[in-house]
Amino acid sequence: MDEAYAARLVGKDNVHGYPFDIYVHHGAGAYICGEETALLESLEGKKGMPRLKPPFPANMGLYGCPTTVNNVESIAVAGTILRRGAAWFAGLGTKNNTGTKLFCVSGHVNKPCNVEEEMGIPFRELIDRHCGGMRGGWDNLLCSIPGGSSVPLVPAEQIIDAPMDFDTLRNLKSGLGTAAVIVLDKSTDIVRAIARISYFYKHESCGQCTPCREGPGWMWRVLSRMAEGRAQKREIDMLLEVTTQIEGHTICALGDAAAWPIQGLIRHFRGEIEKRIDQYSGNPHSEPVLMAAE
Repeated sequence: MDEAYAARLVGKDNVHGYPFDIYVHHGAGAYICGEETALLESLEGKKGMPRLKPPFPANMGLYGCPTTVNNVESIAVAGTILRRGAAWFAGLGTKNNTGTKLFCVSGHVNKPCNVEEEMGIPFRELIDRHCGGMRGGWDNLLCSIPGGSSVPLVPAEQIIDAPMDFDTLRNLKSGLGTAAVIVLDKSTDIVRAIARISYFYKHESCGQCTPCREGPGWMWRVLSRMAEGRAQKREIDMLLEVTTQIEGHTICALGDAAAWPIQGLIRHFRGEIEKRIDQYSGNPHSEPVLMAAE
Protein backbone atom coordinates (compact mmCIF):
# COMPACT_ATOMS: atom_id res chain seq x y z
CA MET A 1 0.00 0.00 0.00
CA ASP A 2 2.85 2.39 0.84
CA GLU A 3 4.40 1.71 -2.58
CA ALA A 4 1.07 2.36 -4.33
CA TYR A 5 0.67 5.71 -2.56
CA ALA A 6 4.32 6.62 -3.23
CA ALA A 7 3.81 5.89 -6.95
CA ARG A 8 0.63 8.04 -6.86
CA LEU A 9 -1.46 5.14 -8.17
CA VAL A 10 -3.91 5.77 -5.34
CA GLY A 11 -4.57 8.68 -3.01
CA LYS A 12 -6.05 12.15 -3.27
CA ASP A 13 -3.57 13.43 -5.89
CA ASN A 14 -3.06 10.35 -8.05
CA VAL A 15 -2.24 9.84 -11.72
CA HIS A 16 -5.87 9.00 -12.56
CA GLY A 17 -7.11 12.47 -11.70
CA TYR A 18 -9.76 11.48 -9.16
CA PRO A 19 -9.32 10.73 -5.43
CA PHE A 20 -9.17 7.04 -4.66
CA ASP A 21 -8.17 5.58 -1.29
CA ILE A 22 -7.68 1.97 -0.19
CA TYR A 23 -7.94 0.87 3.43
CA VAL A 24 -6.60 -2.43 4.75
CA HIS A 25 -8.67 -3.67 7.69
CA HIS A 26 -7.56 -6.42 10.06
CA GLY A 27 -10.13 -9.21 10.06
CA ALA A 28 -11.73 -10.65 13.18
CA GLY A 29 -10.37 -14.07 12.29
CA ALA A 30 -13.59 -16.09 12.41
CA TYR A 31 -14.38 -18.54 9.62
CA ILE A 32 -17.93 -17.19 9.38
CA CYS A 33 -16.53 -13.81 8.28
CA GLY A 34 -15.76 -15.36 4.91
CA GLU A 35 -19.49 -15.01 4.20
CA GLU A 36 -19.85 -11.64 2.49
CA THR A 37 -22.46 -10.06 4.75
CA ALA A 38 -20.82 -11.37 7.94
CA LEU A 39 -17.63 -9.75 6.65
CA LEU A 40 -19.49 -6.43 6.31
CA GLU A 41 -20.85 -6.79 9.85
CA SER A 42 -17.29 -7.40 11.07
CA LEU A 43 -16.04 -4.32 9.20
CA GLU A 44 -18.71 -2.26 10.95
CA GLY A 45 -17.41 -3.43 14.33
CA LYS A 46 -20.24 -5.86 15.04
CA LYS A 47 -20.21 -9.59 15.70
CA GLY A 48 -19.63 -11.42 12.42
CA MET A 49 -23.09 -12.83 11.73
CA PRO A 50 -24.60 -13.18 8.23
CA ARG A 51 -27.40 -10.82 7.25
CA LEU A 52 -30.72 -11.87 5.81
CA LYS A 53 -30.89 -11.20 2.07
CA PRO A 54 -32.41 -9.24 0.40
CA PRO A 55 -31.28 -6.50 0.57
CA PHE A 56 -28.06 -7.62 -1.09
CA PRO A 57 -24.77 -5.76 -0.53
CA ALA A 58 -24.97 -4.25 -4.04
CA ASN A 59 -28.06 -2.35 -2.84
CA MET A 60 -27.28 -1.90 0.84
CA GLY A 61 -23.91 -3.05 2.12
CA LEU A 62 -21.24 -1.43 4.29
CA TYR A 63 -22.83 1.23 6.52
CA GLY A 64 -25.96 0.99 4.37
CA CYS A 65 -24.11 2.03 1.19
CA PRO A 66 -24.04 0.05 -2.10
CA THR A 67 -21.07 -2.29 -1.79
CA THR A 68 -19.27 -4.72 -4.07
CA VAL A 69 -17.66 -7.68 -2.32
CA ASN A 70 -14.91 -9.55 -4.17
CA ASN A 71 -12.34 -12.09 -3.08
CA VAL A 72 -8.60 -11.76 -3.61
CA GLU A 73 -8.56 -14.37 -6.39
CA SER A 74 -10.95 -12.29 -8.53
CA ILE A 75 -9.07 -9.05 -7.93
CA ALA A 76 -5.65 -10.60 -8.53
CA VAL A 77 -6.52 -11.91 -12.01
CA ALA A 78 -8.36 -8.76 -13.15
CA GLY A 79 -5.18 -6.92 -14.18
CA THR A 80 -3.99 -9.79 -16.38
CA ILE A 81 -7.42 -10.10 -18.03
CA LEU A 82 -7.37 -6.37 -18.81
CA ARG A 83 -3.88 -6.64 -20.29
CA ARG A 84 -4.46 -9.79 -22.35
CA GLY A 85 -8.18 -9.48 -23.06
CA ALA A 86 -11.26 -11.43 -22.06
CA ALA A 87 -10.95 -13.81 -25.03
CA TRP A 88 -7.55 -14.98 -23.79
CA PHE A 89 -8.92 -15.81 -20.34
CA ALA A 90 -12.03 -17.45 -21.76
CA GLY A 91 -9.77 -19.59 -23.98
CA LEU A 92 -8.38 -21.34 -20.92
CA GLY A 93 -10.13 -24.21 -19.17
CA THR A 94 -13.08 -26.30 -20.33
CA LYS A 95 -16.55 -25.60 -21.70
CA ASN A 96 -18.65 -23.63 -19.19
CA ASN A 97 -15.63 -23.68 -16.85
CA THR A 98 -13.23 -21.21 -18.42
CA GLY A 99 -10.21 -19.45 -17.02
CA THR A 100 -7.85 -20.42 -14.23
CA LYS A 101 -8.28 -21.47 -10.62
CA LEU A 102 -6.04 -21.29 -7.57
CA PHE A 103 -5.61 -24.85 -6.26
CA CYS A 104 -4.40 -25.31 -2.69
CA VAL A 105 -3.37 -28.96 -2.45
CA SER A 106 -2.78 -30.48 0.98
CA GLY A 107 -2.79 -33.89 2.59
CA HIS A 108 -1.01 -37.05 1.54
CA VAL A 109 0.96 -35.77 -1.44
CA ASN A 110 4.73 -35.51 -1.62
CA LYS A 111 4.79 -31.71 -1.96
CA PRO A 112 1.69 -29.78 -0.84
CA CYS A 113 1.39 -26.53 -2.76
CA ASN A 114 -0.62 -23.54 -3.94
CA VAL A 115 -0.75 -23.28 -7.73
CA GLU A 116 -2.75 -21.44 -10.38
CA GLU A 117 -3.85 -23.85 -13.09
CA GLU A 118 -6.37 -24.09 -15.89
CA MET A 119 -9.87 -25.12 -14.91
CA GLY A 120 -10.52 -28.73 -15.82
CA ILE A 121 -7.00 -30.04 -15.24
CA PRO A 122 -7.32 -33.77 -14.41
CA PHE A 123 -6.85 -34.61 -10.73
CA ARG A 124 -4.00 -37.02 -11.47
CA GLU A 125 -2.17 -34.46 -13.61
CA LEU A 126 -2.57 -31.75 -10.95
CA ILE A 127 -0.99 -33.96 -8.30
CA ASP A 128 1.78 -35.40 -10.51
CA ARG A 129 2.77 -32.07 -12.10
CA HIS A 130 2.74 -29.82 -9.05
CA CYS A 131 2.81 -32.01 -5.93
CA GLY A 132 5.44 -34.60 -6.78
CA GLY A 133 2.84 -37.35 -6.98
CA MET A 134 0.71 -39.23 -4.49
CA ARG A 135 2.37 -40.40 -1.28
CA GLY A 136 2.88 -44.14 -1.63
CA GLY A 137 1.75 -44.15 -5.26
CA TRP A 138 -1.67 -43.95 -6.85
CA ASP A 139 -2.74 -47.35 -5.50
CA ASN A 140 -2.57 -45.75 -2.05
CA LEU A 141 -5.27 -43.12 -2.79
CA LEU A 142 -8.37 -43.51 -0.63
CA CYS A 143 -10.36 -40.40 -1.54
CA SER A 144 -10.15 -36.67 -2.00
CA ILE A 145 -12.11 -33.72 -0.67
CA PRO A 146 -11.79 -31.58 -3.81
CA GLY A 147 -13.17 -28.19 -2.78
CA GLY A 148 -12.21 -27.51 0.81
CA SER A 149 -13.55 -29.23 3.92
CA SER A 150 -17.14 -28.14 3.26
CA VAL A 151 -17.78 -30.38 0.23
CA PRO A 152 -18.46 -34.14 0.17
CA LEU A 153 -15.51 -36.47 -0.37
CA VAL A 154 -15.07 -38.36 -3.64
CA PRO A 155 -13.59 -41.92 -3.55
CA ALA A 156 -10.39 -42.75 -5.42
CA GLU A 157 -11.94 -44.53 -8.39
CA GLN A 158 -14.18 -41.55 -9.18
CA ILE A 159 -11.74 -38.69 -8.58
CA ILE A 160 -8.45 -40.05 -9.91
CA ASP A 161 -8.94 -39.01 -13.55
CA ALA A 162 -11.73 -36.48 -13.08
CA PRO A 163 -11.34 -32.97 -14.56
CA MET A 164 -11.13 -30.43 -11.76
CA ASP A 165 -13.99 -28.13 -12.71
CA PHE A 166 -17.36 -27.17 -11.25
CA ASP A 167 -19.58 -29.22 -13.57
CA THR A 168 -17.64 -32.50 -13.28
CA LEU A 169 -17.43 -32.41 -9.50
CA ARG A 170 -21.07 -31.40 -9.16
CA ASN A 171 -21.97 -34.49 -11.19
CA LEU A 172 -19.89 -36.53 -8.74
CA LYS A 173 -22.14 -35.12 -5.95
CA SER A 174 -19.33 -32.96 -4.63
CA GLY A 175 -18.00 -29.56 -5.73
CA LEU A 176 -14.89 -27.61 -6.67
CA GLY A 177 -15.69 -24.98 -4.05
CA THR A 178 -12.56 -23.04 -3.17
CA ALA A 179 -10.36 -25.68 -4.88
CA ALA A 180 -8.65 -26.43 -1.56
CA VAL A 181 -7.92 -30.03 -2.56
CA ILE A 182 -7.42 -32.42 0.37
CA VAL A 183 -5.84 -35.74 -0.63
CA LEU A 184 -6.27 -38.72 1.71
CA ASP A 185 -4.44 -42.03 1.44
CA LYS A 186 -5.38 -45.45 2.80
CA SER A 187 -3.74 -44.80 6.16
CA THR A 188 -6.57 -42.34 6.92
CA ASP A 189 -9.19 -43.15 9.52
CA ILE A 190 -11.89 -41.64 7.33
CA VAL A 191 -14.65 -41.68 9.96
CA ARG A 192 -12.44 -39.85 12.46
CA ALA A 193 -11.33 -37.42 9.75
CA ILE A 194 -14.91 -36.42 8.95
CA ALA A 195 -15.71 -36.25 12.67
CA ARG A 196 -12.84 -33.77 13.04
CA ILE A 197 -14.25 -31.65 10.20
CA SER A 198 -17.64 -31.86 11.89
CA TYR A 199 -16.11 -30.49 15.10
CA PHE A 200 -14.66 -27.56 13.16
CA TYR A 201 -18.08 -26.50 11.87
CA LYS A 202 -19.58 -26.94 15.34
CA HIS A 203 -16.91 -24.54 16.64
CA GLU A 204 -17.29 -21.99 13.84
CA SER A 205 -21.09 -21.67 13.78
CA CYS A 206 -22.13 -18.15 14.75
CA GLY A 207 -25.24 -19.55 16.44
CA GLN A 208 -27.74 -17.30 14.67
CA CYS A 209 -29.75 -20.09 13.02
CA THR A 210 -31.14 -22.90 15.20
CA PRO A 211 -30.35 -25.78 12.78
CA CYS A 212 -26.72 -24.65 12.54
CA ARG A 213 -26.39 -23.77 16.23
CA GLU A 214 -27.70 -27.13 17.48
CA GLY A 215 -27.11 -29.52 14.57
CA PRO A 216 -23.32 -29.62 14.05
CA GLY A 217 -22.62 -30.33 17.73
CA TRP A 218 -25.14 -33.14 17.76
CA MET A 219 -23.73 -34.60 14.52
CA TRP A 220 -20.16 -34.38 15.83
CA ARG A 221 -21.05 -36.28 19.02
CA VAL A 222 -22.83 -39.03 17.09
CA LEU A 223 -20.05 -39.28 14.51
CA SER A 224 -17.40 -39.43 17.25
CA ARG A 225 -19.18 -42.44 18.73
CA MET A 226 -19.43 -44.02 15.28
CA ALA A 227 -15.66 -43.61 14.83
CA GLU A 228 -15.24 -45.88 17.84
CA GLY A 229 -18.13 -48.18 16.93
CA ARG A 230 -20.21 -47.08 19.94
CA ALA A 231 -23.41 -46.73 17.96
CA GLN A 232 -26.27 -48.62 16.38
CA LYS A 233 -26.55 -49.12 12.65
CA ARG A 234 -29.95 -47.44 12.55
CA GLU A 235 -28.26 -44.25 13.77
CA ILE A 236 -26.51 -43.95 10.41
CA ASP A 237 -29.78 -43.20 8.63
CA MET A 238 -30.87 -40.98 11.49
CA LEU A 239 -27.64 -38.98 11.15
CA LEU A 240 -28.18 -38.70 7.39
CA GLU A 241 -31.72 -37.46 7.95
CA VAL A 242 -30.50 -34.77 10.36
CA THR A 243 -28.02 -33.49 7.73
CA THR A 244 -30.95 -32.94 5.35
CA GLN A 245 -32.80 -30.99 8.07
CA ILE A 246 -29.80 -28.64 8.41
CA GLU A 247 -28.90 -28.37 4.73
CA GLY A 248 -30.67 -25.49 3.03
CA HIS A 249 -32.35 -24.24 6.21
CA THR A 250 -29.88 -21.58 7.36
CA ILE A 251 -29.19 -17.96 6.43
CA CYS A 252 -25.71 -18.71 5.06
CA ALA A 253 -24.01 -21.83 3.71
CA LEU A 254 -22.28 -22.87 6.95
CA GLY A 255 -25.17 -25.22 7.71
CA ASP A 256 -24.63 -26.87 4.32
CA ALA A 257 -20.90 -27.03 5.00
CA ALA A 258 -21.53 -28.91 8.23
CA ALA A 259 -23.90 -31.37 6.55
CA TRP A 260 -22.19 -32.19 3.27
CA PRO A 261 -18.98 -33.89 4.55
CA ILE A 262 -21.13 -36.28 6.61
CA GLN A 263 -23.38 -37.00 3.62
CA GLY A 264 -20.29 -37.85 1.56
CA LEU A 265 -18.98 -40.17 4.28
CA ILE A 266 -22.25 -42.09 4.54
CA ARG A 267 -22.68 -42.21 0.74
CA HIS A 268 -19.27 -43.76 0.10
CA PHE A 269 -18.05 -45.28 3.40
CA ARG A 270 -21.18 -46.52 5.15
CA GLY A 271 -19.58 -49.96 5.22
CA GLU A 272 -16.66 -48.64 7.28
CA ILE A 273 -19.03 -47.27 9.93
CA GLU A 274 -20.98 -50.55 10.02
CA LYS A 275 -17.76 -52.58 10.33
CA ARG A 276 -16.72 -50.61 13.41
CA ILE A 277 -20.12 -51.09 15.01
CA ASP A 278 -19.80 -54.85 14.41
CA GLN A 279 -16.28 -54.92 15.83
CA TYR A 280 -17.32 -52.98 18.91
CA SER A 281 -20.28 -55.26 19.61
CA GLY A 282 -18.16 -58.36 19.07
CA ASN A 283 -21.00 -59.95 17.14
CA PRO A 284 -21.58 -59.03 13.49
CA HIS A 285 -25.21 -60.19 13.74
CA SER A 286 -26.27 -58.15 16.76
CA GLU A 287 -26.47 -54.45 17.51
CA PRO A 288 -24.73 -52.88 20.52
CA VAL A 289 -26.59 -51.07 23.24
CA LEU A 290 -27.23 -47.44 22.31
CA MET A 291 -25.02 -45.16 24.40
CA ALA A 292 -25.96 -41.56 25.08
CA ALA A 293 -23.96 -38.90 23.26
CA GLU A 294 -21.55 -37.09 25.53
